[in-house]
Amino acid sequence: MLMTIGQLAEITDVPASAIRYWERHGLLPAPERQSGQRRYPPQAADRIVLLRKFQQAGLTLAEVREFQQDQPRRQAMIRTKIAEIEQRMVDLDHARQLLTHALQCGKTDIVSCPTFRDQMSTWTRSD
Repeated sequence: MLMTIGQLAEITDVPASAIRYWERHGLLPAPERQSGQRRYPPQAADRIVLLRKFQQAGLTLAEVREFQQDQPRRQAMIRTKIAEIEQRMVDLDHARQLLTHALQCGKTDIVSCPTFRDQMSTWTRSD
């Protein structure tokens, strides 16, 4: 069962303008047309979910395009992106630790807190 762009936008919660944009940039295959209107197969929704996940992971449009390319380039890009994500996870963990401590710390300026300073020094050593 083929869908209109409006139906696809509705089930994926992605604006039709984004779907058209991704098509123009080769990230979504061109849909077939019936009476001049775009018609999408059900798999188009899966591809859109994948594109959204790529965006949430921080991939650029160029990286998404590269992901769809030949295997050696894709493997290199994926390895690089995994390393970036792992570093972001470390950074987010540090931020969580800071905020958790800040909730409990009585110091006006958290930088003057000895506990926080000790924690910062472990982050510096681990980076």
